[in-house]
Amino acid sequence: MNAVTLVVILTALALIFDFLNGFHDSANVVATMISSRAMHPRGALILTAAGVFAGPLLFGVAVATTIGNEIAPAHALTIQVVLAALASAILWNLLTWWFGIPSSSSHALIGGLLGAVAVGSGLMVIQTSGLIKVAVALFFSPLVGFVTGALFMRLMFLLFRKASPRINTVFRYAQIPTALSLALSHGANDAQKTMGVITMGLVVLGFQDQFYVPLWVVLISASAMALGTALGGWRIIHTLGGKFYKIRPIHSLTSQIGSAGVILSASLLGGPVSTTQVVSSSIIGVGSAQRISQVRWGIIRDILLAWLLTIPATAGLAALLYLLIFRLIGWYGA
Repeated sequence: MNAVTLVVILTALALIFDFLNGFHDSANVVATMISSRAMHPRGALILTAAGVFAGPLLFGVAVATTIGNEIAPAHALTIQVVLAALASAILWNLLTWWFGIPSSSSHALIGGLLGAVAVGSGLMVIQTSGLIKVAVALFFSPLVGFVTGALFMRLMFLLFRKASPRINTVFRYAQIPTALSLALSHGANDAQKTMGVITMGLVVLGFQDQFYVPLWVVLISASAMALGTALGGWRIIHTLGGKFYKIRPIHSLTSQIGSAGVILSASLLGGPVSTTQVVSSSIIGVGSAQRISQVRWGIIRDILLAWLLTIPATAGLAALLYLLIFRLIGWYGA
């Protein structure tokens, strides 16, 4: 199997992952807006898709560099590793979408890379500095999202404590620019993960001498994710939009503001955060700030379990897929 064929397979898998990422994670941006009746579902998804496409074009590729260049050394990132990581993340996204669980595509991809690298070259080759950067971004961002959502909700109560019920109309319309901001931050962070993987493959297969993200990679990655976002993952939209608690316009607006700030800050710093985790934890923080008893904690327990399982599950799956892919590619003489 020659290098051109392999890069075509890699790009196809990466775009499938990117599409599923958008399809799976569109709920993060639109769920509360739809639940609070700020916009019609189809209009909300189209607006979000436009923001997701524009995000990586406006805010650079720092996250792509982290994913593709800072987790493991170049010699450990073989084409088998990249393909196994992508395939593992795709299968996990499909599984969690089917059950309506808002798991993390970011965790799935990172877990896949770690599992495939560990089998291919051993755990010792994983770069500690890059792994720490990823771990801090992935595991602390939900806490930041929760605290930010709770603080912003307290601030909203303070600012609008004397407002009449008509303020809900203002909150509904205000969600349009805040949802667009969240979509931009989502695209700026999540689409870059696919860019990093494709560029990683281009370097591994000898199409590039060093790691830099070509414009065509940016465009196709942003397009695939935007398309997936436009089609929407309705099972997860239902979970985020109504199963935590009854979402009202003030909850939706506040969670969008908090989530967008956390995700965009991480994107500019090169931290690959999980949009799913940040938005979910922000929604929980907002609800808890109003009344802890209104949050359905049983649903949250199930989601937390999925979060905890994602990295070990995708790492184990990627390890098995690596062995299979290695045999296939080896058989064809690559």
